[in-house]
Amino acid sequence: MWLVAAFALAGGLAQLVDGTLGMGFGVTSATVLLALGVAPATASAATHAAKLPTTLISGLSHWRVGNVDKAVLVRVAIPGAIGGFLGAVVLTSISLVAAKSGMAALLLFFGAVILVRFGFGLRIIPTPKSGHTARWLSPIGLLGGFVDATGGGGWGPVVTPSLMTVTSHEPRKVVGTTNAAEFAVAVSVSLGFITGAAHQDIPWLPVLGLVLGGVIVAPIAARLAGRLPHAPMGVMVGGLIILVNSIVVLAAVGDLPFVVDLALMVAWLLFVARLARTAWHKERAERAAAATAEPVLV
Repeated sequence: MWLVAAFALAGGLAQLVDGTLGMGFGVTSATVLLALGVAPATASAATHAAKLPTTLISGLSHWRVGNVDKAVLVRVAIPGAIGGFLGAVVLTSISLVAAKSGMAALLLFFGAVILVRFGFGLRIIPTPKSGHTARWLSPIGLLGGFVDATGGGGWGPVVTPSLMTVTSHEPRKVVGTTNAAEFAVAVSVSLGFITGAAHQDIPWLPVLGLVLGGVIVAPIAARLAGRLPHAPMGVMVGGLIILVNSIVVLAAVGDLPFVVDLALMVAWLLFVARLARTAWHKERAERAAAATAEPVLV
């Protein structure tokens, strides 16, 4: 029972981040499962099994509060589902060693994407600069779905900043649309893993915990979208994802002495804490300036 409760807490925190930032549930859940020794294809299958109810509730919650653009939703969700299915099939067809290292490296990259995005205001993933145009939506969805399946997460880090670039929507509507479209991707990826038989070894107790925590928090996160301090949350999530997956990547390259590992871990946590604090103060100042700004007369 404690295992379910622990994963429910993790799922709730991951969904709070995902529902407010538009990214985080998949990469966080897959990182935890991979660190526990779950096989990559199984970790991704388990993550997407947990996403089925959580993304459904999250999408409906965002829909109810007006955070979803229906036209963008359809144009992103359908190619996202196609890319997700293809990614699941690819992941189940490669060797276990290659898959584990590859997934850890991909999650490490997305951790860096999140950290740099919210800690420094920069975007690692290049996005189109042509304004609100529909022709970019399908490629964005296709790429997001594929990397989401092969990495166990990645839909949000790819799609959310891209939609913020190619649409004129405010952040809460981009987050809501991304969360709603993710349900279609989760269904398609799950079907892909069933085809590849990766579902047979899924650790269902952790999945149950992730589902319970995610479903409970999803409606709350939808209402809090745009209100919670995004920057420090993104920095802390990205920093933890980098820490856990860098351990996996370094272990594949070669073992370091325990003292060195510990020193690097402490130094990294101190850096992330300092960066999160700086990002929090900067965001507070920006919100205060926006709140006191005089309205523009037109």
